[in-house]
Amino acid sequence: MTPPAHPGTPPVSRFGGILDRKETLAKLLIAPAVLYIAAMIGAPFVLAILYSLSDATTGSPSLNIVGLRNFGAALQDPVFRLALRNTFLFTLASQMIVIVLSRVLANALLKPFRGKWLVRFLILLPWTAPISLGTIGWLWMYDSIFSPIDWVLRYFGMLGTATALLGSGTNLYWLGVPGLAIASVIIVNVWRILPLATVIQLGGLSSIPKDLIEAAEVDGASPWRRTLMITIPLTLPIVSIAFLFGIVFTFTDLVVVYVLTRGGPVHMTQVLSSWTFFKGIEAGDLAQGAAISLFMFPVLAVVAIFILRMARRTEVV
Repeated sequence: MTPPAHPGTPPVSRFGGILDRKETLAKLLIAPAVLYIAAMIGAPFVLAILYSLSDATTGSPSLNIVGLRNFGAALQDPVFRLALRNTFLFTLASQMIVIVLSRVLANALLKPFRGKWLVRFLILLPWTAPISLGTIGWLWMYDSIFSPIDWVLRYFGMLGTATALLGSGTNLYWLGVPGLAIASVIIVNVWRILPLATVIQLGGLSSIPKDLIEAAEVDGASPWRRTLMITIPLTLPIVSIAFLFGIVFTFTDLVVVYVLTRGGPVHMTQVLSSWTFFKGIEAGDLAQGAAISLFMFPVLAVVAIFILRMARRTEVV
């Protein structure tokens, strides 16, 4: 016989014991996120692996397994090799510039000055705007005839005269010359990622105890020495996270290249994501497009593991 409950004791819910357990409650709370990741990332990833091992096309409902043939064909494709090289080039070049500029901007935003809220708003604006609309704006600025960048260069005498630094032509044709097209894509990637990296670095710099900086100043440490001995070591884990986010966003980005150059001129700005789209969607070869896209997974996995391990080792306890 179950002893009667004590008078005045509130009834115990059937699920009260389960929800009081920390391990069970933690699993219940994280379950929606796990289900979301499995549905939105896991299922397409498994489908991409299945497509890459088959001969699937947009015009044929059949799905015949052909093994690793699509991966071999991708490696023999000169455009794929060029796209792979460009992906690494755009990612590394843009993120190195982002890390330097974001540190400069974060240091500047720590100082009190008039209109700081407006400067913060202008810095964050590229991140809040849709990347497609922002890239269309850059497409107009890179226009071969009406480019405002070329107008500024002509105004300052750097373009359009016989003795001009950038040549006697009236325009630079940013998206029509391979070198300028590559530089144009890198500039837009920097413009896009810079606000996020600045906010992350600003948070890292704000978390440094002021006592350490003041003690170093009292000891006579120069600004460069304070930066090398205090600021960089304490913010390195946060900088690593900003670097990781930038790499992932840039490495997998399709919009910038697709809107600006569509991989041109002559595939010189082609990247893995754009070449995947052109082969898998526009050309209708789903199997080849899936195989190309899967080359991004091991690279990003290795980079993420390396950066996270480095951030953990440099973390100050």
